[in-house]
Amino acid sequence: MRCLTLIFITLVASPAFAESFDRPIPQAQSATAELWFLLGSLALIAALVLVQRLVARS
Repeated sequence: MRCLTLIFITLVASPAFAESFDRPIPQAQSATAELWFLLGSLALIAALVLVQRLVARS
């Protein structure tokens, strides 16, 4: 029974049944996504400047 299970697992996991990997196609950024990225980047820079000023005072 153990041998039959091993043969079954080997056949099921065979590379012949595996699909080939299709690389995902990157989608273009929309203008809205670019705007939100810009706003997020500016907010991050502002937060880093504030933290740097806070740490410099101590």
